[in-house]
Parts: sequence; structure tokens; C-alpha cells
Amino acid sequence: MAKKPRIVIIGAGMAGLTAANKLYTSTGSDHLFELVVVEGGDRIGGRINTSEFCGDRIEMGATWIHGIGGSPVHQIAREIHALESDKPWECMDGFSGEPKTIAEGGFELNASIVDPISTLFKNLMDFAQGKLTEDSAGSGGDACYYNFAAKAALKDCTSNGGFGNQSVGAFLRRGLGAYWDSCKDREELNGYGKWSRKLLEEAVFAMHENTQRTYTSAGDLFNLDYEAESEYRMFPGEEITISKGYLSIIEHLASVLPPGVIQLGRKVTRIEWQPEGHKSIQVPNGYDSRPVKIEFCDGSFMLADHVIVTVSLGVLKSGTGQDSGMFNPPLPPFKTEAISRLGYGVVNKLFLQWSPNGNRPANDKEKFPSLQIVFHPPESELRHEKIPGWMRRTASLSPIYNNSSVLLSWFAGKEALELETLSDEEIINGVSATVSGLLPVSKHHKEDKYNSPEFCNGNVESCDDNGVRFGKVLKSKWGSDPLFLGSYSYVAVGSSGADLDTMAEPLPKLGSTDSDHHPLQILFAGEATHRTHYSTTHGAYFSGLREANRLLKHYRCVGV
Repeated sequence: MAKKPRIVIIGAGMAGLTAANKLYTSTGSDHLFELVVVEGGDRIGGRINTSEFCGDRIEMGATWIHGIGGSPVHQIAREIHALESDKPWECMDGFSGEPKTIAEGGFELNASIVDPISTLFKNLMDFAQGKLTEDSAGSGGDACYYNFAAKAALKDCTSNGGFGNQSVGAFLRRGLGAYWDSCKDREELNGYGKWSRKLLEEAVFAMHENTQRTYTSAGDLFNLDYEAESEYRMFPGEEITISKGYLSIIEHLASVLPPGVIQLGRKVTRIEWQPEGHKSIQVPNGYDSRPVKIEFCDGSFMLADHVIVTVSLGVLKSGTGQDSGMFNPPLPPFKTEAISRLGYGVVNKLFLQWSPNGNRPANDKEKFPSLQIVFHPPESELRHEKIPGWMRRTASLSPIYNNSSVLLSWFAGKEALELETLSDEEIINGVSATVSGLLPVSKHHKEDKYNSPEFCNGNVESCDDNGVRFGKVLKSKWGSDPLFLGSYSYVAVGSSGADLDTMAEPLPKLGSTDSDHHPLQILFAGEATHRTHYSTTHGAYFSGLREANRLLKHYRCVGV
């Protein structure tokens, strides 16, 4: 009797388990294939990792369903009732209410300062993402300043040779400059200490840039390609979190697989494949005709007819460099060049438990505000020296839901990597130094209750010794985790959407001379292989379906 084709899926994250689920549940395919999922870690989920902190359900990795209209993740969550929970969870009330924007020195900024710059930034990003065009942009009322700035930035880019190798960061800064040019001779601000109007506007703009860095994982927006930005797609509808945790989606996908299909602690060190011709591989009992050999860190190996590689782009970058040999023979240049050109960044989350007096958790009467934080640049002589550099490029510090005692802040790029190296004590001291310059502990009321913290409004010296205190700390470490080496992909300057398509191409390709005997030896899935939904869980889901369907179609076509 002929042996069943063996399909080995490397990685038990969203892409890998979606592929496994599809292959196993397709009609008759459980009898058609021998299926194995190997996972290097001690858990399933990959960059989805639901956890718990101070009694609240939180996400260390993927957090949001980005639009509920048409999202397969939302559809699964609804079907398995994962959107309902009695236990509090991260962002269960959506994006928190209107945040307070506070500038370094303790100055609360009013809407007349923040809103115009926020609208400008949004319009510029809408232009970059193709949601707004020169023709569709309005020209009357308050919109004229913002759209003039965007149009001027567009004109500046195109007059410098078009958008080839242009960055989102450069476009945004050109737009800010054009905005300033369009509204000169405005009155200077009073009551904001050493902050001038222009310094404040630039700092508010930088705050939005820092938020965008966490959205894209580009540590520097000057590395984020402008032209490819308009190819990225989001589903319509609201963005929500999953009440029972993102891991519930993963567990649902894995639940159909028989025991033993998923093997944990199986870290792959090498994949040998046969792009030119085919020869049997020697095994202890003779020879095996399967063309792919997968070697593991414990010295064992497994043979396969097809391997679906779902490891992160960061691992692929590390595994295809000059001094590494994840693939033998090496992947062809068209594949390694795409891997090299695409961007892959680090985004980390920091959770902290806060207490108004340092000795007990907050109670229901106390509330930490949702903060947008505006900093002086790290090199500015006006900066508060006690605020560490890694805090200066976070944009917010907010409760994970209304009245929660758990606060969340996001970090990207080199600051995210630095965060991973810090001790809990260093983090608490750094965040305390930042917040104590903004928010003093509220004073007792007659009923011995606390109010929400109030702002210093420039009186920093009186706040330094009486600031809000923090207890427990929890942070993600995606950059230093060898199974991920980062968070998610982006299209870097010098790359393009075509490189994402290249990432998805199998080896050897069907129809090539090298594939006559054993086609589709190595297939690729994961968020970095989807041209329009890269960086998302649903992009990973779609990619897993794509590769499973590729194999199902192949075997049905050849009559197996």
C-alpha cells in the first residue's frame, strides 16, 4: 500500500493551525494525508498569547479584531461565543473615552491645540492609505488647512521624482511643514511654561507618529514605504477585543485535531529539500522517498512530502542570513531578497498595576485618567531629566478598561527592545518619574475617599515626591524571543507589495522543471505572506487557508 503524503506544518500559531484545521476537516482529507504540526515552544498560539494580570484577562500579543465586517476571526469568535464573558478583559469597553492630553511639565492641553494637529495627522494618513485623494478632499471651512497641507505634501513628493522610495515619515513631516506655512502669524500661547505653540504642535504630531509606529511595527516611519501603504486593507466596522481571549480562537482551530498531531517543544533547526531532481534519503531501516528532511534541536529528524513554514519573518531573516543555514540548499535569491527587503519590527506592551498611595490597590471611587502624553524631544534642553528616554516615545498610558487598576502603554522600535532589558524596579522608577511630574496623588476628602488624580499644571516640583505609585509589572518580550524575534511585518522603503506575494510562492513551483517529481516541497504561510492583510491575525488566517487549499487542489488534480 502506498504511503499517505506527509504534511508537516512548522508553527502552531494562527496560520499553522488554520492550515491544519482546513486540511483535516476537508472531506476525506483525514484519510488522504498524514498531518503533523511541530511547535518550537511549550504552548500553541504563536504571537497570540492570552494571559491574566491582577485579575484581568489581557493579551500579551495580538489584541484587536481590526473591523468586524467580513473578518473570519470575528465570525469564529461569534460562533464559539467568545465575545461574551463575565470576567473583565482588556479594552472590554472599546477605546477608552476622550483621553486627556498632557504635556511634559504637567500642562493639560485643550482641544484648540490638540484637535487641529490630530485632524491634520489623520488626514495625512488617510491620503497615504488611499482613503482620501486630491479629488475627494474638501476645500472649505476648517478642512482647507488640513487638505492644503496634505496636497502640498503630495505635490512635494511627486515633484521630487514621484513616490518611489518615499517614506510615510517624510510625507507626514512635509504635511506638517505645509500646515505651518498655511497658517502663519498666529498668536503665541500663554500659560504653558516654556512650551511655544510650534513646539507643542510638533510634540502632539510626534505623539501621533509614535502611535502609528505601534500600529505598523516600523520603529521609524521614515522606513515605512509610502506607495505600499495604500495597498493595506482593513475590514469595515468597529474594532473590538475578544472577551474570552484571542487564545479561544486558536483553541477552537486546534480542537478538531486528534491527539498527537500537535507536537510541542520541537524546535526546527534545519530544513533540507531537493530543488533539483530527487534522491531517496537514508533512514535507519533503509531509504525513504520523501524529499524534505526536517531536523530538530534535539538531534531528531522527520521526513515529509510537504512542509508549510509559518515561522515569523524575523525568524526567516535570521535563518536565511549569510551565517545561518535554516534551509539546505539555501532558498533561491528571489525569495531571500524579498525576505531581506521587507520590514519587520518590534512592538511590546507594558502593563502596570497602579495605586494612589502605594500601599493598596485602587478602589472603585478612584480612577486613573486615559492619558495621551506629549514629550519634549529627547535632545531638548527643556526636557525633564528624570524621565527616561524609553518613555519619551510612548504615546499613551491608560487603564485597560474604565476604572481598572491596570494600566497599559505601548512601545515600538528600539524603545520596545530596551524595555525588554529593564528590571521591574527600573520600569516602575521610570514610569513613576514620568507620571509623578504630571499627576500628584489626590488629597483626602472628608469621607476619607480619593478623587481622580489632578494635573500639576506646571508645578512639577510639588509633584515629584507625591506621585502615583506602581506595584506589579508585566511586559511582553517579542524582540528577544528566539521563536519570533519581533512582532509583525511592514513594507519597508525599498520593498513593495510584490515582495509579500513573493513570500507566498511555494518551492518548487508547480509547472517548473524542478517540480516534475516532487512539487510544493516548501510552502509559506503567515501574516508576512499576505499582500493586503499583512501584520494581522486575519492575514495569517487567510494565508493558512491559502496553503491548505493549494495542497488540496494539487492532490485532487493529480487524482490521489
